[in-house]
Amino acid sequence: MSVSDDSRNLQLLDSSAGDGGCGCGGCGCGSNTQSESSTDTTTEAITIAATKESDMTTNTYAVTGMTCGHCASAVTGELKSLDGVSDVSVDLVAGGTSTVTVASAEPLDQTQVAAALDEAGDYQLA
Repeated sequence: MSVSDDSRNLQLLDSSAGDGGCGCGGCGCGSNTQSESSTDTTTEAITIAATKESDMTTNTYAVTGMTCGHCASAVTGELKSLDGVSDVSVDLVAGGTSTVTVASAEPLDQTQVAAALDEAGDYQLA
């Protein structure tokens, strides 16, 4: 990689979409100039993202009955359908006790979680 390639990559990392484009001039996203306010916009976006993350509640559940990726997908889909749930991740232990992590706007009631697991299939809180 040449020095000019490094500079181009750094510019991509430092630019923001505050003016409707990334600023690289090569991707066709709508802009080939970097806005002077890009640093402020980027900092503001990072601050907003951090604030939104800190407002989230993360709960981890031990779940039995999952044996494959389809099971994990069914559980993920049902849990994501609960009000306020923004993210679900499953650490699958086929035939054992899997770990399910749920990020939500507010703490979830365990009966809601158990009902969602039952709706997804034959899965239970351990």
